[in-house]
Amino acid sequence: MIDHDKLESLPAMLFGRVAHGGDRPFMWAKRDGAWQPTTWRETGRQVRALARALRGMGVQPGDRVALVSENRPEWLVADYAIMSAGAITVPAYATNTVEENRHVMANAGTCGVIVSGKALAANVVEAAMRSPACRFVIAIEKPELGQHTGIEVVGWDEALARGEARSDDIDAIVAGLRRADTACIIHTSGTGGLPKGVELHHGAMLRNCDGAVDLLRAIDLREDEEVYLSFLPMSHSYEHTAGCVLMPSIGAQVHFAEGIDKLSSNLLEVRPTIMTAVPRLYETMHARISAQMARERGLKASLFARAVEIGAKRHAEPASLTLGERLLDKLLERLVRAKVRQRFGGRVKALVSGGAPLNHEIGLYFTALGLMLCQGYGQTEAGPVISANPPGRVKLDTVGPPFKDVELRIAEDGEILVRGELVMKGYWRDPEATAAAIRDGWLHTGDIGELDADGYLRITDRKKDFIKTSGGDMIAPARIEGMLALQPEIAQAMVHGDRRPYLVALLVPREEAAREAGDEAALRARVEAAVARVNAQLPPEQRLRKFAVLAEGFTVANGLMTSTMKIKRHAIRAAHAATIDALYG
Repeated sequence: MIDHDKLESLPAMLFGRVAHGGDRPFMWAKRDGAWQPTTWRETGRQVRALARALRGMGVQPGDRVALVSENRPEWLVADYAIMSAGAITVPAYATNTVEENRHVMANAGTCGVIVSGKALAANVVEAAMRSPACRFVIAIEKPELGQHTGIEVVGWDEALARGEARSDDIDAIVAGLRRADTACIIHTSGTGGLPKGVELHHGAMLRNCDGAVDLLRAIDLREDEEVYLSFLPMSHSYEHTAGCVLMPSIGAQVHFAEGIDKLSSNLLEVRPTIMTAVPRLYETMHARISAQMARERGLKASLFARAVEIGAKRHAEPASLTLGERLLDKLLERLVRAKVRQRFGGRVKALVSGGAPLNHEIGLYFTALGLMLCQGYGQTEAGPVISANPPGRVKLDTVGPPFKDVELRIAEDGEILVRGELVMKGYWRDPEATAAAIRDGWLHTGDIGELDADGYLRITDRKKDFIKTSGGDMIAPARIEGMLALQPEIAQAMVHGDRRPYLVALLVPREEAAREAGDEAALRARVEAAVARVNAQLPPEQRLRKFAVLAEGFTVANGLMTSTMKIKRHAIRAAHAATIDALYG
């Protein structure tokens, strides 16, 4: 197994793997209805060619290049090519609006952008034109965009051909990279709602990978033999480290899913051995399996229920199983649990849940059905993984012990503090925010937690007001609430969605709107129109799915607002718990 401690950079890791892997398949993507491989050797050739092309387009060490694409082999090639040219990758979500892409590019000062998809390219080119430093766009599928003053648009194949014709010594550039050098700037939401650029160095992600390999040894992790299905956005720090760094570092074959709508069929085709996902996926699969079993009758339904019941009991207290339950448990392993595992391809060694808190009942459900489900914890500012449950020693109500070589302590106020090479260099060109987040070398996570007697971390609350949905999206509710309160129909708003699959809101209408509407139905229709206007300005993960119109507002008198006129989120959630629960019903 590769020694991550001896590596100086991510490109050095990749090129070492290219030399080792040769003509063996590395990346797989579905084209014309069939999975098509890209070998290690071909990956290395494309990375070097694109890196030379970037150099020819004026990219210098330390420059920033944006990357906007869905998951595909070209994403990984582009990421490593940017770093191999000595530059810094700035990933952005493929779902970003033009304005969000413009903010990311302008904030990082990107000199160019690599983009996929003709429709996506049009969005990105418009954002690039509004970013003063941006000079070029490399489009994986080159669109017909006409003339764009100051922006050169080059197709992917043309860029590779340009690079093949150059003689830049890419290996020499990579040899000069060091662990402390910035590898990427990943944007995450700030207190005002505008994303801040998290500056991650090569060492942060290599340290994460070293900790992950140490953790996964318990599942018989095998070099060059693992199979991975990538479907979370690679622009997210979780998938960026897991799919783009960890998997190549252990020689795994990486398959890029066709999309979330094809995930079930892709799982059966690829049959991954390791899988990482956010809680939302497990919630969805839980709902589908439960709905299917609710339609069953007789012996099949009874056996499934017993598999869950006995499996949960075995996890909680193995010694409590009776002889009859032990014998039945073995039978249920073949009749029930093996069939559930087939939904994940049939050979998965471990499921890793991260990006958001996992509901304990969901974790217990899959554990009872014979799947090794390990919950972890982290944030973009920590590369991103801080802790995770070790396979075979899982405590479902915790996020496991800290990774190898990670220092973790609990501050006097309960906040989780982290120190080590995994911690970011800081927020890009934001020294004030950096100083607030990292003090005396300790990253202040904004989460409240406690360590049990075995050193396992339990998250008990959030110090920050951020919402982290069960899909792993980090959202600043204040920005959305502010947009809602600007509407003529809405006086106050509180957005909710922490650990939930989507966002909802409690809305207090303006008195004028209520008077003009005349009745509840007309008022709700007007508020609904206001919500639709706000949703149209937001990316999909920040849009409200449902809302409730409240008869009484948030005031100091009723204890739902502070004396400085700020809403008390915890108090509002407690006072309107039934209403919120109904919105998720």
